[in-house]
Parts: sequence; C-alpha cells; structure tokens
Amino acid sequence: MITQQEHQARRQRLFDQMEPNTVAVFPAAPEYPLTLDHAVAFSQDNDFLYLTGFPETQAVAVLVKDDEGCRYVLFNRIKDKEAEIWVGDRVGQEGACSHYLADEAHPIAELTEKLPHYLKDKSALYYTLGRYEGFDQTIRQALNDVRTRVRGGVKVPVQIINVESMVFEMRLVKSDAELAILRKAAEISAAAHVRVMKACQAGKNEYELAAELVYEFLRHGCQGEAYGSIVGGGKNACVLHYEKNDSVLNDGEMLLVDAGARYHHYCADITRTFPINGKFSSEQRDLYQVVLNAQLKSIEAIKAGQPWNVMSDAAALAITEGLVDLKILKGCPKTLFEQQAYAPYYMHRIGHWLGMDVHDVGYYKVDGQWRNLQAGMMTTIEPGLYFRQGDDSVHKRWWNMGVRIEDDILITDKGYDVFSHGAPKTVEEIEAIMQG
Repeated sequence: MITQQEHQARRQRLFDQMEPNTVAVFPAAPEYPLTLDHAVAFSQDNDFLYLTGFPETQAVAVLVKDDEGCRYVLFNRIKDKEAEIWVGDRVGQEGACSHYLADEAHPIAELTEKLPHYLKDKSALYYTLGRYEGFDQTIRQALNDVRTRVRGGVKVPVQIINVESMVFEMRLVKSDAELAILRKAAEISAAAHVRVMKACQAGKNEYELAAELVYEFLRHGCQGEAYGSIVGGGKNACVLHYEKNDSVLNDGEMLLVDAGARYHHYCADITRTFPINGKFSSEQRDLYQVVLNAQLKSIEAIKAGQPWNVMSDAAALAITEGLVDLKILKGCPKTLFEQQAYAPYYMHRIGHWLGMDVHDVGYYKVDGQWRNLQAGMMTTIEPGLYFRQGDDSVHKRWWNMGVRIEDDILITDKGYDVFSHGAPKTVEEIEAIMQG
C-alpha cells in the first residue's frame, strides 16, 4: 500500500518544482453514465491519485505555493447520510484533513466561489488543459472571475503551465512501495497465466480461459484486469489488440494470452503463447524460439544509462536473424535489419513503461534523443511475430501463427529484475505445465 506520508512527499516534490507564487489544480476523474440511472465503474484519475491517494469522484486538489508556504487544499463531497445508504461512506471534509492530510478541505459545491481566491495574484497556473473538457470550463470561469477584479488591483495568472509533464516524470521512477505492489501484481498475473495453461484444451472457448484469468485476479484481492485481456487462438493471435475472446480453440493451433491484473492501482502486463494441445509442432517451436531468443537478447541489453532504443534494436536484430534462419527473409541479417525488413511481421515497439497505467506515462525521448534507462523504471519487453492468412510473402505453413512473449521488468543499478518470471516461457517449461 502507498501511505499518506508518501503521497504527501510526492506533493512536496511537486511543490519544489513549482515557481514561487503559483498554484496547481488537479481534478478527480468524473463519473460517466452507463445507463440513465447507472454509471460506469469509477476509475480515479491517476495523476490525481498519485498526488493525493483520494479515491472519490467530485473532488479537486489545489496546491498553493505563496508567501504563506505550501498548502494542499481539497474540495470534495460533503457527508450525506441518505446518499451513503446507497453508495457507501464518503470521506467528507474532516476525513480529508485527518486521513488524507489536506491542510484545508471545502465542500465541492463551493469550488466555483473559492477557486478564484486561490488563483488571484498568482504568476502562473499549473494545469493540464484538454484532459477533462468540462473542468476546463470551470478553470476558464475562475480565471474570468479574477479578470473582473483587475480594476481593484488584482492580477490574473499570466501563463498556464502543463503540469502533466511534471507529474509524468515523477511517476516514471518508482518508489520501493510502488515496486512492491508491482511485483505482487506480476506474481498474481503470472499465476493466472499458469492457470490458463493448465485449463487450456481444444474445444473450449476463448472466453472460458478469459474467465480463468479474472477469477485468479479477483481471488487474490486485485481490482480486476489492468486492461481487457487478449485470449486469441489461431488466426486471432495475429490481431494485436484482439478483444472479442469468443472463438473455439482448435487442436494444432497456438493460443496467445496477453493479460495482467490491477493490484492497488498498479498494473501487470504479461503475454505468453503456447500450443492449445500442449505440444509444440516443429514449425510452432521454430517460430516460438525466434521470438523467445529476441526477448532474451533484448532483456540482456538492459542496463541503466543505456538509451531506450538499445533494447529495441537488440530484439529487432535477433528477429531478423531468426527470420533468415527460417528462410522467411533472405540476405544479410544486418542489412535486412537496417532496412527494417522484419517490419511486416514484427510491427510494434519492444515495450512500454509500466505502472499505474498499463501503458504508463513518461516520455521516451528527451530533447529529441532516446532517453537513458534509469534504475527504478519499469518496462515491458514484448517482441512478437505475426503471419496472417493470405500473406503471400511467407509459406502457408506459417499462416495464422502469432507469437508474442512479454515480461514486466525493473531496471536496477546492476541490470534488471524480471518481476513476471513465474509465468513459464521456455518450450520445455510450457509443455511440462500443460501435460502435467
């Protein structure tokens, strides 16, 4: 769990980056209607959650840095006995201060009245425009309210600074508490992948195995899936973001499972590919080994201080060499790599940052250059190969084969730590699990 003291320390880190006499505003995520009288399951804005730990909607955090010091002001819903009968307890203003360590707390109904007070005479407003268009209007209204007072000597903030990029950089390097949660999320997710391997057999439907994943996530206290699980058999494995999960599994084909749990607001993201009948054919084994070798080469290239693209290039070169060995590509592997001849079959990047978002925040380039890896960053490594039916550039024996192998990896001072190692990925390990 992330303590309120850690949230408080995060706010202080942001305060330290803010210029004097400025204010930052962070709205909670809104609720979205599902039907006329029912909302979509609420998911908190992760920047807001990262800084406050506050779980409710209809809330706004205001961080004020001025001559009085640094203050955390929270606007949130009032306690309401009748509403709480239906939807559960609310934190209220007293709880906002006592439990969530706000310096001040006010009813959310007073935001329109009080927000101009915090904006007036400030040199800048730190805010993320465009994320929530409805709240953008609230900001415009507050700024316009301040403008009406300029004849009385009040000043309006002269600039709006994108605070999103500042928080993104903070979120990119994980604390020890965050890493403990991410490790647990990966452990639970790896166990779910093992469960699916054991349950897999021809004749079952993809959704039956998707249900096994969700069961394993929930029984270990997860909030559910970190994203919509991909359970794609045969040709469906060649659809990168396949989501139907409604086809019957066929003997002799492979199954690609891309799934991870969300645990205490942090995500896992693991992919495994295996034969539906538990035994790799010679073609399946050969293709799988190319992808596995590429993933291992990429992981071996991880080193703090190395630019991001070193991992990517290591995988792409290994993929190219493997495709030449399988006679799918012809020519010099290095030349083919430079020409990106692998791209028709391996068309996505090597991975992505991992954290509160499954595709977590943080820029991959800084000043136009690939950023260097740093201890405390979490990344996925997920090379793949995909051969769709009708692709005349390859022999028919490769058609309808899609292979991806993905792990969750921490960059350390000494190299790396694979959090998802509990999910088997060698041919021998997979066959032993599925036939045992």
